[in-house]
Amino acid sequence: MLLAGLLMAPQPAPCYPLDGYAETGIRRVEGSRLANQGEVKDVKQPPGALLGTGQVDLRLLSRRAIDLPAPDPEFTAKIVAMLGNEADRYGIAVLDLSDPDQPRYAEYRGDYKQNVGSVGKLVAATALFQALADTWPDDLARRTSVLKNTQVTADAFAHWDHHTIRLFDPATKTLKRRPVQDGDRGSLWEWLDWMLSVSSNSAASMVMREAMLLRHFGQRYPVAEDEIERFFADTPRTELTSLFDRTFVEPLQRNGLDVQMLRQGSFFTAEGKRLVQGVGNSYGTARELMQLVLRMEQGRLVDEWSSRQIKRLLYMTERRIRYASSPALADAAVYFKSGSLYGCQPEPDFNCGPYRGNVRNYMNSVAIVESPATERQLHYVVTLISNVLRKNSAATHQALATQIQRLLEDMHEEQPSGSARR
Repeated sequence: MLLAGLLMAPQPAPCYPLDGYAETGIRRVEGSRLANQGEVKDVKQPPGALLGTGQVDLRLLSRRAIDLPAPDPEFTAKIVAMLGNEADRYGIAVLDLSDPDQPRYAEYRGDYKQNVGSVGKLVAATALFQALADTWPDDLARRTSVLKNTQVTADAFAHWDHHTIRLFDPATKTLKRRPVQDGDRGSLWEWLDWMLSVSSNSAASMVMREAMLLRHFGQRYPVAEDEIERFFADTPRTELTSLFDRTFVEPLQRNGLDVQMLRQGSFFTAEGKRLVQGVGNSYGTARELMQLVLRMEQGRLVDEWSSRQIKRLLYMTERRIRYASSPALADAAVYFKSGSLYGCQPEPDFNCGPYRGNVRNYMNSVAIVESPATERQLHYVVTLISNVLRKNSAATHQALATQIQRLLEDMHEEQPSGSARR
């Protein structure tokens, strides 16, 4: 059997609000803003992607006591009906927060576990923000400065990734797209953006490197490149694995998440895996991903400041893909991460390829939807994992996004006028 397994990150879908350059120094954000104004040749944004930084915020700060409700049988039945005769190849959770006083929850195979691919970068982001909070618990200005001013230089941990990052020069207003190369420099905030926006595996491994360094060196961070090289070369492998565990596994437990249901067990690049042995397989479930997102909306993922920054990093401000590409979401603010993994073997009359594996065809989506963006008549979260063989899973997730949006619209049209607003 010929098995081809490729970790497929999403196509470019940069995030963070378009007015965020002054605050963060993320150059890609400025490029996207200027593109939307017609000053740079690039993709323009749909209405739902035009919120300012101040409008992108946590929606459940006053309802931190909310836990996941028990699944609503009627709501769940409607969601399962959308999955058709291949429902048992999905795990899905939908949390309707449109009326936050009466949240409604649907779940089917919520504990179905598989490798969630690039969705695991949410774990890497959580780990970095947890390390920042532990190092400077009462100093948000210092945390902000570290994110904005720490310059990180790509090294062997970034080897290799074919996905491109967006390199924008605000001075010349020029944009390049290419994979990460050794010597590329960006702020820690930019590496986070490259990790979550274009889902660069190279960027993810650089972020994970920095999270481990911050966990180890504490307030001595950041340290010089030669000290970084010595640290990873001279530290025994067992100690590096222990540090990996303290950096990426323990923070999930501290945030009330079940590491038997959600874990990023290794780096995202082959060289990163060689340099630091992780803790095993990576996986997730729809229910545990929902728990993570709920905590973020409540300001309980690390802390309120960290939750807010992670949500802003997930705000889509370029071409939408997969679940988020549904035309029904054009007016909605969408906070999104996806990832996939496919495997192929020869099969007569079947053309196997990305998103259409016949051995495995994992597709995973996490989406917060606020629709329409400026009014939030609807506010809901979808966590969706699937392994439907031989079908274009990107298109399948897009179709489900449309169906779920229409279902939520219908559900709230049935309620008294204004009951879904806040």
